[in-house]
Amino acid sequence: MKPAFAVTARRIFDGNRMHADSALVVEGDKILSIVSQAELPAGMPRSGTPVSLITPGFIDLQVNGGGGTLFNNDPTETGIRTICQAHARFGTTALMVTFITDRPELKRMAITAGAEAEAHSLPGYLGLHLEGPHLSVARKGTHDPALIRPMTEDDLAYLEGVACSFGLSMITVAPESVTPEQVKRLKAAGYRVSLGHTDTQSANVTTYVEAGASMVTHLFNAMSQLGNREPGLVGAALTSPALHCGLIADGFHVDPVSMRVALAAKQGPAHIFLVTDAMSTIGSDETSFDLNGRTVYRRDGRLTLADGTLAGADIDMLSCIRFVHQRLGSPLDEALRMATVYPAEAVGAADRGTLERGKRADFVLLDEALDLRSTWIGGSCVYETASLQDRATA
Repeated sequence: MKPAFAVTARRIFDGNRMHADSALVVEGDKILSIVSQAELPAGMPRSGTPVSLITPGFIDLQVNGGGGTLFNNDPTETGIRTICQAHARFGTTALMVTFITDRPELKRMAITAGAEAEAHSLPGYLGLHLEGPHLSVARKGTHDPALIRPMTEDDLAYLEGVACSFGLSMITVAPESVTPEQVKRLKAAGYRVSLGHTDTQSANVTTYVEAGASMVTHLFNAMSQLGNREPGLVGAALTSPALHCGLIADGFHVDPVSMRVALAAKQGPAHIFLVTDAMSTIGSDETSFDLNGRTVYRRDGRLTLADGTLAGADIDMLSCIRFVHQRLGSPLDEALRMATVYPAEAVGAADRGTLERGKRADFVLLDEALDLRSTWIGGSCVYETASLQDRATA
């Protein structure tokens, strides 16, 4: 085990509250404690000079790609590694690699790759998010309508057989293409079932929540909207205490006014959490890429098909946090919870999301402008933007 060392900061956010002029003490790959700098033993190794802020590492439950790699186009362990490394540059220490609607043989390749990444404890890899193909064509978004279809018994049996073999397991489905009984079986197998890409009515959502659905995929996008006589999935999600809701905070997918309304309206204990829905462009200079045989164009912070349909997002998690804090006016600690505590709760990642004793030592160092200084996974620095003097090494 690596010897204990300390990282100091003017503020440390543990997921619950801020600690002033404190030190995060790490032993091996776990958090040991948060103490005042004055309480540190004289001989305790210290990593670098004090920074402005230490926060739990960011958790992203919807990542399609990064570093020039789209998971659908490279469903391999190498592809997963590239994606995780790309997002670590922006503070994400745990992510669900997302495989969207595609051919069955590619989906099986993706699941095999996820199992390999899990077996090798790939830094930053949390599990797979299977988004489709059991969705609604009416709310397909960028998903290929020719590949969307109802879930069959063979589909379900396969999913039950591989559940949890690839880390945490999440699946997005639409009530139009799955039954409540199928949702019950998915939950029993270990999946976190998320509702999305659906035109379902609000009353129908309750049935699926009772069957085991506990999440909503990219709130507002590709779903039935909140209306005066039919609340849709949006209305059901905001008023259900059981539904955790992902939100893409890039200013393109959802208007800031709608975001503020949603944050004010959401009933707990489930929360709204941030997702990037990032594509291969993150951490790369590519201007276009291929998705299911169609070209996606990168322009002015947006990713679109030729017809203007949004095709994922061109944003990282740290930028989402800044948007929520600076544009929406949410307190910094709440914006950070939306990228740490709340996604961990939503997907059941009990060992992450906070800087409590015994949790994984996944954390990020930020400067006063909320720019990244370094990213740490399991007590090891995996990315840094500036030299951190005297970093402890094993």
